[in-house]
Amino acid sequence: MAHNEHQKRCENCIVRQFNNLSALNKDELKLVSDAKVSKKIKKGEIIFEEGEKLNGVFCVRDGVSKVSKLSSNGRDQIIKLVTKGEVLGQSSIISEETSKLRATAVNDMEVCFIPKEKIAIPLKDNPKFTMSVLKTMVKDLNESNQSILRLSQKNVKQRIGQALLYIQKNYGEDEEGFLKLNLSREDLANVVGTAVETCIRNISFFKKEGYIKQSKKRIAIIDSKRLERFIEDFDY
Repeated sequence: MAHNEHQKRCENCIVRQFNNLSALNKDELKLVSDAKVSKKIKKGEIIFEEGEKLNGVFCVRDGVSKVSKLSSNGRDQIIKLVTKGEVLGQSSIISEETSKLRATAVNDMEVCFIPKEKIAIPLKDNPKFTMSVLKTMVKDLNESNQSILRLSQKNVKQRIGQALLYIQKNYGEDEEGFLKLNLSREDLANVVGTAVETCIRNISFFKKEGYIKQSKKRIAIIDSKRLERFIEDFDY
């Protein structure tokens, strides 16, 4: 077996340490690994649609996906960003319902698709794995509730500032100090729940006030502590 393929076995994949697959025993991991299919997904490609019946889960090996829901006014509201070590589609598999959300690649991704029937076996037989999946679902629900709370309690400038700090904290910066995860202005607007034009206008405000700098479409936070103070002290 080639070295690269050996690494992609679930038993040897470091990614599984960060997700529910770490709760599987050796035999269950082999079962899953024998059935999984690795897929390359291009930036902007839809992984699954809202309303789609999922036939398995997607374990993210590399890249970032946005998970979103179409709102009543037609806006694609981004609920969360899913990155390396996380799993897409678990809730729909457990509930047997069609997906309530859409998943789209923010950048080029590599995912491992695991068929539903291979996940169902350890869900039934392995309480540790079942509990791990349930805890993840509760965490996702709590994050969704927190997202709704932030939208209701913060104004647009605060929400954009928080989103930029979240990206810096969770995805880091490149060697030049720019955010590694470069969301489009449309995606950033959909994260905070505003119009693209409003998002662009407020990014210009942050740049003018010296909170951030830009190079083409890239953003770097100049002083995160100062930006945090602005978010907390902002006067309505």
